[in-house]
Amino acid sequence: MTELFWPGDRRAGDLFTDRAFLEAMVAVEAAWAGVELAVPEGALDVEAGGNPVIPLLAALRAAHPDVTLHEGLTSQDVLDTALMLLLAETFATVEDDVRRIMARLDALAVEHRETPMAGRTLTQPAQPITFGDKVASWAYGVREARIDLEGCAFPVQCGGPVGLGLARQAELAERLGLDDAPPWHTVRRPVTRAGDALVATTDACGRIARDVLVLSRPEIGELSEAVGGGSSSMPHKANPVLSVLVRRAALTTPMLAATLHLAAADQVDERADGAWHAEWDTLRLLARRTAVAAAQTAELLEGLRVHPERMAHNLECLL
Repeated sequence: MTELFWPGDRRAGDLFTDRAFLEAMVAVEAAWAGVELAVPEGALDVEAGGNPVIPLLAALRAAHPDVTLHEGLTSQDVLDTALMLLLAETFATVEDDVRRIMARLDALAVEHRETPMAGRTLTQPAQPITFGDKVASWAYGVREARIDLEGCAFPVQCGGPVGLGLARQAELAERLGLDDAPPWHTVRRPVTRAGDALVATTDACGRIARDVLVLSRPEIGELSEAVGGGSSSMPHKANPVLSVLVRRAALTTPMLAATLHLAAADQVDERADGAWHAEWDTLRLLARRTAVAAAQTAELLEGLRVHPERMAHNLECLL
């Protein structure tokens, strides 16, 4: 979507694109009506109504005049349920890469369980450890993030005009493959829980990238990326590009989750005036950035070069 502003964004594929969002909303309307609906082509005037469901519904009714659509639903029901569909797809993608990460970490931990290196605390040499010890620490963080990812639920939203609930929510959940739950129009824990799990993932990935960045400095030289990136002005450089990009994500995603929590705390009445609207693009950025970071971390680890001789040399010099 924005490869120039966020290098590697292509790795997120169609996750949380405008088209994916549109298709998810149409899927919700179709599941509720129990019919097949074609996704409208052409631009929608989203600004006029403040959310994309209103113009989408007009387009669907024009294309399917004989079908009763949206009966009993409100815009938030359709949009929130569509977001849950998008999040479920995102989590499946991220979890695939987390499994790749864990597989590589497990292999590295076994391979280097007796590879000595200097432990470092507060930037200074500490007691000796093994590289396997360090990898085990990385793996613990990733494993905890995986628990959070797997623990998330993706509930349908079926509150109706004022959040009192609709009788067919269990049927809708079954048709869409989502979880049944009471209306959560102004209780945004399904959103913040998902955001927290995504940030836990970038936290774990960022922690790995930070170590790789430090240990790949030429004066340390204990790790290196498989293929370093070039420099526009210094051809001799081999920059640890993947680690840099993963760290970038880890530095930016916590603020996105904070926005989701702020929006959750600012809910009011039976439908929120702006706090709900603030979630949509925030979730898009958080989901795509996490998917990109997980894929980059998996590639980083699968190509990571470990230099035991340099670890031994540094250990001897430092201790």
